[in-house]
Amino acid sequence: MKLNLTKPICFFDLETTGINITADRIVEIAILKVHPNGKEESHRWLVNPEIPIPKEVTAIHGISDADVAQAPTFKVLAKEIHQIIKDSDLGGFNSNRFDIPLLAEELLRAGVDFDMKNRVSVDVQTIFHKMEQRTLSAAYKFYCNKTLADAHTAEADTLATYQVLKAQIAKYDELENDTAFLAEFSAHKKFADFAGFISFNKNGEETFSFGKHKGKLVTDILENEPGYFGWLLNADFPLYTKKVLTAIKLRGFNNKLS
Repeated sequence: MKLNLTKPICFFDLETTGINITADRIVEIAILKVHPNGKEESHRWLVNPEIPIPKEVTAIHGISDADVAQAPTFKVLAKEIHQIIKDSDLGGFNSNRFDIPLLAEELLRAGVDFDMKNRVSVDVQTIFHKMEQRTLSAAYKFYCNKTLADAHTAEADTLATYQVLKAQIAKYDELENDTAFLAEFSAHKKFADFAGFISFNKNGEETFSFGKHKGKLVTDILENEPGYFGWLLNADFPLYTKKVLTAIKLRGFNNKLS
C-alpha cells in the first residue's frame, strides 16, 4: 500500500555509543525519505563519534571504533542531513523518546538549528505497543510475516520500520492513512521539549515537570527568579531544552514590549 502523505516523511534510525541523549553520539544513521508521490530515497552514513564506542555497545550493533575511524564526524554531515529532513515529517521506532531527541542534540551541537515546528513525528513503536506489545523484530514478523535479518543495523531497521507502518495501517481499520493522525496516535504525553522537562497544562501553557517548581508556569518562574534561568542554561540539560526555555524567555520579554 501507499502512505497517504501531504508532505515527505523521513523514516530514520540511529546507532549510537549509548542511550544518554546528552552525552552519547551517533555512529550510524540511515534515512528513508518517502515522498507524497511514493518515490523513496535512501541515505546511510557511518559517523565518527569522536569518543570511544563501548565494547558492550559494539556487541549490539556491530560497529567498532575501527569501523568509524575514517568516517566523517557528525559536524561534517550535519548540513547534508538537515537538508534532507528539513521539509519532512519524521518517523521511526521509539523515535519520539530516543532518536529524535538525540538527533536534535547532534544538530544543535553542530550549529544547525532544528525544531519540530511545522512537522509531526510518527512513532511506529508506540502504535505497535498500543496494539500488540512487541519488539521491532516481532513486529516485522507479526505484520509482515518476515524475519528481520541484520537487526540492529540502521539500514535494516529503518526499512523494517517503514514496512511495519504500512502493514499496521492496512491491518487496523481505526488507523487513518494520514501522517497527522498517526503522529497524534503514536504520541506520548505532550512536552515542549524532547526530554520531558517542560510539559503543557490543560490550558496549553508551559510548566516545569521536574524539581522544586514542578507544575508551575515556566513564564512565572523565569520572570520572578531570573537566577533559576541562568542555572538551567549552565546545568547539564539537553541543548534543545535550553533552546525552548530561551524561546519562552524571549517571548515573555517581547510581550512586555508590545
